[in-house]
Amino acid sequence: MELSKEAIKKALRNLGFSPKEANVYLALLELGRSTVSEIARHANINRTTGYDILDNLVNRGLVSLTGKKPRQEYVAESPDRLEKLYKEAIEKNADYLKTATELIPQLKSIHNVSGRPRVRFYEGTDGLMEVYEDTLTSHEPIRAYATVDDMYRALPGYFPKYFKRRTAKGISIRAIVPRTQIGMELAARNREEARETALIPFDRFHFSPEINVYDTKVMIASWREKLGIIIESAEIADAMKKIYELAWAEAKRLDRATGETEAR
Repeated sequence: MELSKEAIKKALRNLGFSPKEANVYLALLELGRSTVSEIARHANINRTTGYDILDNLVNRGLVSLTGKKPRQEYVAESPDRLEKLYKEAIEKNADYLKTATELIPQLKSIHNVSGRPRVRFYEGTDGLMEVYEDTLTSHEPIRAYATVDDMYRALPGYFPKYFKRRTAKGISIRAIVPRTQIGMELAARNREEARETALIPFDRFHFSPEINVYDTKVMIASWREKLGIIIESAEIADAMKKIYELAWAEAKRLDRATGETEAR
């Protein structure tokens, strides 16, 4: 079925053409190779507007420009270019959709809606280092539960430099640590690394994931699962700090009791 010119113009507008773009494009299809002045008269627009519209159509690959000034002429490419143009747009939009779909969970994890808690997840060795690096933003002493043996196995070579950087930033730490040989060696460096430790019986209180509480954040590093989590919530951090103080008091008592037993 043959469409009227008005129906064709409407269809072009549905494809994203402005009314003037549709007029210019149809005028050029009818005229063939033409100058801006001829096209503008045929499309019933002024010459300056014609230049802008033709440049836009050239950029979209629907029109080409030939010749040299002052006798430059425009020619419409085959209408088959329309199909190619929109196929390329569909493919590009499919790529955008794929990227957006993959990105949404990451964006949601950092989206703070009306002050609600933010939870961020980090995977792999790089992720574990990233959550640990965040502790260097602390404005107060860090409260930590940590099994040093598992830390060193998960990130070999990382912690000696980290301890120096933390100390240089003036960030101290209190750590509840299972009493192992490596844990005791760590405690021996407490003064130089701005740390206070409470060594607890390994056989009763061994745990692998590390937990750090600082500012309004709770950092969890699961060494075995290679997963890092940062929860940012003033309410949750406050509760974890109070729980830590209860644990710290008992941990110090166990540390003293074990030390007295070993001294006998």
